[in-house]
Amino acid sequence: MSAFRFFQDITVRYGDLDPQGHVNNARYLTYLEQARIGYIQALGLWDGHSFFSIGFILATAEITYKAPILLGQKVRVGVRVSRLGNKSMTMVYAIQDGETGDELASAETVLVAYDYRTSATIPLPDRWREAIRRFEGL
Repeated sequence: MSAFRFFQDITVRYGDLDPQGHVNNARYLTYLEQARIGYIQALGLWDGHSFFSIGFILATAEITYKAPILLGQKVRVGVRVSRLGNKSMTMVYAIQDGETGDELASAETVLVAYDYRTSATIPLPDRWREAIRRFEGL
């Protein structure tokens, strides 16, 4: 059984590759971001319109690379919230081969609740906290 309830399919583009023919390590952050945005949209926490209403800012990102990703490879990213703090939350990820499920990379990010209009951190909104708890079973 998977530890993830949400997966985001990723299309590996030619422009993601480095001269060695595999996905450049910096692109992994983009894949995590795409999965993170997909997750918050799936939970109804962001409608996809105003970036000012997303309500968080990336504070920390850590990636462990396990195997290269190649052009044409089917890839998916599992993402879940592992910790809800007062003003922050931790998300964990598994970048997997979409056919075999083999883990290609693992990652963890810390997101801080943030009001872009006032440029200040804020407590995690109760609406977010409840939706995540309900979805993740926290």
